[in-house]
Amino acid sequence: YYGTIGNNSTVDVSSPVQIPGTQWTDIAGGNAFAGSIKDDGTLWMWGRNGNGQLGQGNTTNYSSPRQIPGTQWNRFDSYRASSMATKTDGTLWAWGLGTSGQLAQNNTISRSSPVQIGTTNDWASVSSGVNNTLAIKTNGTLWGWGINSVGQLGTNNTTTYSSPVQIGTLTNWSSISSSFYIS
Repeated sequence: YYGTIGNNSTVDVSSPVQIPGTQWTDIAGGNAFAGSIKDDGTLWMWGRNGNGQLGQGNTTNYSSPRQIPGTQWNRFDSYRASSMATKTDGTLWAWGLGTSGQLAQNNTISRSSPVQIGTTNDWASVSSGVNNTLAIKTNGTLWGWGINSVGQLGTNNTTTYSSPVQIGTLTNWSSISSSFYIS
């Protein structure tokens, strides 16, 4: 319906179709939208864009891949209506729905273009959940932010955070996964 398939159409298909372009290396999907990084470090997105989750500076739906400004994108993840990505320089970026602080800008404002999370360049990986996010830094520490209504961030409380908060004190986290009210 929103061009989620990425083949320049809004027609449903019942068998696999190739998304235009080559050399895709990392892909993730949200609620009726998707994005992927190419091996040249460019990030492309398509589908539903009602909250600016495609990072194009607008809320227009796109039925074929559109490049996010910049290069050197490394890892990408999305869920529901927000997107997160790291760059090869270790910076972390967010865009889309921000009503629960899930963009880690110390507010609840939605953004239609990528904004950097903090000023550090030590982010290794990121995983988006429903209005929350988990991330690992290069030193192996685990961080989270966004809605925490049922304790899904693992902070031993139900406080919602609009900026990154360290989860526990361990320094050996190597992988993460967020989903629907569970991490």
